[in-house]
Amino acid sequence: MPQMSEQRYQSRVAAQMLHGGGSRWNSGNRWFDKTLQFIVGEDGTCGLVYEHAPAEGPPIVFLVDYLVEYMGRMEVVRAPMIPLPMPPKLRFNITPEVKKDIESAKQNMNIMSHDLDVNVVYFADYGRNVPKAHKMSPDAFIQMALQLAYFRMYKMCCSTYESASLRMFALGRTDTIRSCSNESLKFVQEMEDPAKPNTEKVALLDKACQAHVEYTRMAIHGQAIDRHLLGLKLQAIEELTSMPEIFMDTAYAVAEHPNLSTSQAGAKTDCVMCFGPLVPDGYGVCYNPMADHINIAITAFNSCEETRMLPTLAGL
Repeated sequence: MPQMSEQRYQSRVAAQMLHGGGSRWNSGNRWFDKTLQFIVGEDGTCGLVYEHAPAEGPPIVFLVDYLVEYMGRMEVVRAPMIPLPMPPKLRFNITPEVKKDIESAKQNMNIMSHDLDVNVVYFADYGRNVPKAHKMSPDAFIQMALQLAYFRMYKMCCSTYESASLRMFALGRTDTIRSCSNESLKFVQEMEDPAKPNTEKVALLDKACQAHVEYTRMAIHGQAIDRHLLGLKLQAIEELTSMPEIFMDTAYAVAEHPNLSTSQAGAKTDCVMCFGPLVPDGYGVCYNPMADHINIAITAFNSCEETRMLPTLAGL
């Protein structure tokens, strides 16, 4: 691990797990095409990086929870010493072409890793117990906090993606929960009006959370729109037919450009997950709501002037 301040430690750890920090540090020891790679640092920090094609986040979170619990109750049993043969050294014929490809890969890796800003936020004021005590969904509550934070920064709302699991269906993967709604817009607008009483703001927050919960319920039951529309679009491309007008519409292009890409990684373990933004001028936000605090990882690209300086989230 490179040297850093204690304040930036968790953020640097997250970046190390995600991409290794470039060729100068540990990116050469990351297998980005493998399903799972477990990583243990010299200081005891541990985590994993996984390739997204085989699985969504929840199975990985279950695995992390299991491992942490297992390590807590594991008894050390020393195996008998068995002499092993000396390992043979493998010698590779690195041709000039291969060496050129390696150097090119190093340069590309450095560019990508240095471009990604990773910021881990430990929100200690409260956790999921507070919204639950007020009969609000913790996930919906956090999503509305993200909507408010974005609105305060840019004075507008944006297309927002939240991952919805379709695991109740055979071969199901995900669909999109669209967190930005008419109800969330009304809420963030009223929150910025100092003349509005707090009771009215709370009522609008409750309505926005209820709308989010309803859309979430629809999405996990296969009633959302995004994967259905994607299937129709890909079918039109495959059959070489003229593209339906809806896919050429500006509104569809805006909807398919999620400046906020979000996911809840609810774990029993006090851990954090992270991923990069989906669009060049966007944010990637992954959060783990614990009982009395919330772990949040935020990513953005340094190459984007609008997002390169990550401000502190404006929370509720």
